[in-house]
Amino acid sequence: MPRWGIPNGARRDTPKRGMAPELVMKNIILVGFMGTGKSAVGRLLAQRLKWPFLDLDKKIEKDAGRSVAEIFTAEGEAGFRRLEAKAVQDVAGLQSHVIATGGGVMCDEKNVETLKGSGFLVCLTASPEMILERTAPTLSSRPLLSGGDPRERIQALLALRTPFYAKADATMDTTNRTLQDVVEEILKVVNR
Repeated sequence: MPRWGIPNGARRDTPKRGMAPELVMKNIILVGFMGTGKSAVGRLLAQRLKWPFLDLDKKIEKDAGRSVAEIFTAEGEAGFRRLEAKAVQDVAGLQSHVIATGGGVMCDEKNVETLKGSGFLVCLTASPEMILERTAPTLSSRPLLSGGDPRERIQALLALRTPFYAKADATMDTTNRTLQDVVEEILKVVNR
């Protein structure tokens, strides 16, 4: 069956405005580094498609009853990644959702496989300078940027994660672009 095909015997729903019929059953999943616009783009994209929006980090916080920073403090990154992997499994069965993931979700091969089976992965990127500018107001709630120069941490993490982000179905740079421009580009790419 083609990646976006409708399973045998399934009903082909009427597509939402601007979407190909084959995409009605799959999700659009935004991946990439923190500060690249996944949540902001995701909300606008979901609004445009009239689909529900789900922020994976918010789901993890709700399920755990603690913030991401509190989870990191109590359980370390490994504990957070276990909760993240469970959340990925939980959302894998959703359909016609826009899902924004955390920046490290792609570093786990099982997460990548699960997410690819659930939808079309779009990796959002931005320059390190833009990431620092966007994350500066919330640095205290970003455990992976604490403990040193945030610019150096961003560059080091980007160097580690870029090969994982390359596994997405499409990549888009959000540096100096409006949310509307990014949403339009995502719709064009997904409709191809």
